[in-house]
Amino acid sequence: MAGFSNPFRPGAGHRPPYLAGRQTERREFLRLLKQETVLENMVLTGLRGVGKTVLLDSLKPLATSRGWIWVGADLSESVCLSESNLAIRICTDLALVTSNVIVTTEEVKRVGFVSEREKIERTLGFQDLIDAYEKIPGLSLDKIKGVLEIGWRAITSMPKVRGIIFAYDEAQNLLDRSAKEQYPLSLLLDSFQSLQRKGFPMMLVLAGLPTLFPKLVEARTFSERMFRVVFLQSLSESESEEAVRRPIDDAECPLRIDDSSVRMIVKMSGGYPYFIQFICREVYDAFIQRYDQGARASVPVAEIQQKLDTDFFSGRWARATDRQRELLFVISCLENCEEEFTVQELVEESRRSLEKPFGGSHVNQMLVALASQGLVYKNRHGKYSFSVPLLGKFIRRHMRD
Repeated sequence: MAGFSNPFRPGAGHRPPYLAGRQTERREFLRLLKQETVLENMVLTGLRGVGKTVLLDSLKPLATSRGWIWVGADLSESVCLSESNLAIRICTDLALVTSNVIVTTEEVKRVGFVSEREKIERTLGFQDLIDAYEKIPGLSLDKIKGVLEIGWRAITSMPKVRGIIFAYDEAQNLLDRSAKEQYPLSLLLDSFQSLQRKGFPMMLVLAGLPTLFPKLVEARTFSERMFRVVFLQSLSESESEEAVRRPIDDAECPLRIDDSSVRMIVKMSGGYPYFIQFICREVYDAFIQRYDQGARASVPVAEIQQKLDTDFFSGRWARATDRQRELLFVISCLENCEEEFTVQELVEESRRSLEKPFGGSHVNQMLVALASQGLVYKNRHGKYSFSVPLLGKFIRRHMRD
């Protein structure tokens, strides 16, 4: 086994060696690409580790092969602090395309007593877009709409371009801050909704945690009609098995994982792509080591579980207070803890599980605090869910230990 490289790659947003499933989501994206007038944009949402970033990256070649230009980046917290920061982000992304396009302008030059118009060819770079943004009169909304129109007029000179897609990951960071009179989220929604209404072929594709879409609707009620929301679920059992087997086959690995081990990996992962990569990497390293030692290979369940708890769950658990941990334990006792739960369900379960049960108002306050820590989130229907996949199982193991 010397010199053989492990094919599995766990990591935040790292593309796996084989992308299993997600065919329904891809078909939905292809449907949106066929729009003559952009009426729907896309939101990709789901829990951490479900593969949002990887799927977003996989959509780019689908778009470019059909004549759509793709630009975008991560929406960091600094980008989302102000309207001007977001405008700089959009200008930066747009300039990656326009800086390769030659535009013609006319300048008036005086030769003696005669004025002559001289045509000058140049590209439309980042500084040109920023200068245009500053010169356009009006509010931030008027300025960014004007810049996008200028950019599109330049792009139309490129052959066979159907439109341009602005794709942004970590979009849950977008937030209007009325106390500071900064509305970057509303700016993004208003500008694209206005341009799309005028017929400009510009589409938004946003990816983020499940808190994203409620924020969009809260900022602008028309967001419900503006976006097609795709909530990524865990992979099916067959898709999970494919995610385990295909990288081994494609890499022509000299060591195979037997059927019982594959089923064990799928069960431990819950079908979440990140967990599949994490567990498979540990399993394959263990198999190679035991094979080299002449020992029989088996899945080291306890060791992998301990490492996963330390690397993925413990940091989040450590941020919770003792009383918050009691509420998290109450949530983990619910049969539907990995789905949705209500305040009333938690109040009733706390009476069964704790010596000092929670009241409804106390549960409400604590859920707000837990949501700010990224442990739970509230959906549009007033129900709550864990923000972290398989967190309930971790809590039960931790409390039991």
